[in-house]
Formats: sequence, C-alpha cells, structure tokens
Amino acid sequence: MTMPFYVAPEQVMKDRAEYAQKGIARGRSLVATVYDEGILMVAENPSRSLHKVSEIYDRIAFAGVGKYNEYDQLRVAGVRHADTKGFAYSREDVDARSLANLYAQFLGNVFTHEMKPLEVEILVAELGAEGRPDQLYHIAYEGTITDEDRFAVLGGDAETITERVAEGWRRDWDLTGALGAAAQALAGPERTLGEGDLEVAILSRANGRRSFRRITDDELAGLLGHGGRGSAGRARSGARASTAGPKTAEGAGGQADDEAAEGDGGAKGSKGTSRPDGA
Repeated sequence: MTMPFYVAPEQVMKDRAEYAQKGIARGRSLVATVYDEGILMVAENPSRSLHKVSEIYDRIAFAGVGKYNEYDQLRVAGVRHADTKGFAYSREDVDARSLANLYAQFLGNVFTHEMKPLEVEILVAELGAEGRPDQLYHIAYEGTITDEDRFAVLGGDAETITERVAEGWRRDWDLTGALGAAAQALAGPERTLGEGDLEVAILSRANGRRSFRRITDDELAGLLGHGGRGSAGRARSGARASTAGPKTAEGAGGQADDEAAEGDGGAKGSKGTSRPDGA
C-alpha cells in the first residue's frame, strides 16, 4: 500500500492564494468612493450589456472583479438573501454588514476546504440613511473583510490605483470631481478612458428609496468632460471593424465582450462560456 504524499498546510494555503491572485490580476480594476451625495462606483468595462456593478437591494450595491461566473453566483445569492430577509422582517433590516459577513464566511470556507478557491474580489456598498455613515465592505478571495471608510479599489493593479486615488481624495467632492479622479486613477498616465471604456453607477440620496442608478452615454460623457469612446475603446472598435468588414460591423458592435463582468439580469447578453474579465 503506497503512502499518500504529504503537503504542509502552509504550502497548500500559499498555493491556493497564488492561484486566486493570478486569476484576479487578469481582471480590470474597479474604484468605489464616497462623495457628497452618496457612493460612486467606477469600473473599466467596455461592455454595455455585462456589468461589474449591480443593485442588491434598496440602498445596497454589489461589485466584483475576477471570474465572472463565480462572482455572478455570489451576486444572485446576495439578492435572494436580501429579498428573503426583507420579506420575513422588514426592508430596514437588510444591511450591507450582515451580507458582507455571509460573503466572507462563504469565501473563507471555499478557500479552506475546497480544492480550488474562488478567483474573485467583491465589494458590498451601502448608502447611509437617517444620519448613518456610508459603508464600503471589501471582501477578498480568502474571506478577509475590510471596512473602508473613504474608498476601495479592487483588481490586479489595486496598490498602484490606490495610491493615485489617495493623492487627490476629498470627502466633500462632488460627482464630477469624484468621477474624474476615479477615471484618471484607473487609466494611469499612459492612457485616457472615455465613456465607452467605463461602467459607472451611483448610490445617491437624491434617488429616493431605490438609490441605485447607472450613469451612461451622454450623461457620462458630460461628467467626464469630453466625447468619444476613449483611446482604448476606439482601438478595440477599429480592430473589430477592420477584421469584420462593413457587412459585419453592426453585428460586431452589438456583441458582448467576453472579458466584461456580470449582468444585472443574469448576463442576458452573454451566450458563450464566461472567462476571467480582462483575460
């Protein structure tokens, strides 16, 4: 009878962490920050039909980076949990802290007991009401939960982007200032991101009970202060048009980007197998 190979627990945890980190690093980054009227979430995402940022409940939003099919399952589970709790008790009893704790427990159990960890980082954001502060809960792949009080950065280049956001961060900035700083931090000094390259959503106190709202198209272009799709979006569009030809350009423009993140309605625009975004 042969003896099974022994692997030290420390080495197993290290290998799992490296595997998850490599998967997350392939994804495009995301920035969430508080501003004077609520919470702003900005992700680099050229797709118009698949989303990294989604609504969970009245004042709660979900954002994720990494592997789409994995954090889409977490999003759906969060929606079901919030709906069930709100129906059984009251809408005011649904909060981001309890939801973030459930996510952290689940990710920690998978990381510890399963062969393959989840290649995701997620954010649960809650808009403060009746004098309560806004909440940003950053949950890592191994279940570590961090309560951010100013802003949170998710994705492979998080350290560099965090430094850029921290340099110009202000608690009292308006939506235009916060969006411009977040877009500049995601782009870095070498690129320019336009409205065609970004996915933007807010939790705003001006929106009533359902505080979640997406900012798209002309409104987003106006807030960014320029038109066009941006350098990255124009490069991708030009490449598709040159390869597809005039007869297929319209169809190519309507296809969902495989690298993008999850959709609000279960990724209605995706017909293929999901991949890590940005892979």
